[in-house]
Amino acid sequence: MADLPTQFVESLQNYKGIDFPADIRYRQILVTGPPGAGKSTLIVHLGGWSEEGYLDLGKKHWWRSEILSVRPREIHLGMPFVGLENAVSVFDAEFLDRNPLPLVDFARLVLPPRKRFFFSVDWYRRYVFEFLLPPADLVFERRSERARHSTHPVDAQLSLAICTAQLEVFRRVAEFLHEKGFYVYLREGMDSAPRRFVGARPLP
Repeated sequence: MADLPTQFVESLQNYKGIDFPADIRYRQILVTGPPGAGKSTLIVHLGGWSEEGYLDLGKKHWWRSEILSVRPREIHLGMPFVGLENAVSVFDAEFLDRNPLPLVDFARLVLPPRKRFFFSVDWYRRYVFEFLLPPADLVFERRSERARHSTHPVDAQLSLAICTAQLEVFRRVAEFLHEKGFYVYLREGMDSAPRRFVGARPLP
């Protein structure tokens, strides 16, 4: 996949002091990103669902998962990777112990059906994916500080290279979901403006 350019969202609205695209609803928001991106901080600030949810994008009917019934919320993405039998997250040992770190197997990502009838659910419009993608050096700094206090087991294996690779995984997944017709935007942090990939999303 080629890197898609992004641009700042021009029309904004404000929820609890944070700018969001004007054409989304508060209850659509799903916040994701790699460890140390600031997902929990954002969700707490928004007053969203405080419990983390795990969403396996390689699993059939993931779009019907109960964890998506309460929004906004933070979600950890499980993904199929090349050479791995089962979907894992970027902080699982199965991912981190490979050298080189594996690539996402996009052919095994499962997509919901397109809306065909008036009363059927349009899964591509039900959810809005916010990808928190700070600079890799900032993520590494945050996680290094956490690691000194041993508060997050995911920081046990940590390097700037790992943080960079994890961010790249999420960037690629964001591009993929955008190209398949989901509503996707990204930002570096709570205080930064949201960005969208340039170009219209395909119609479901």
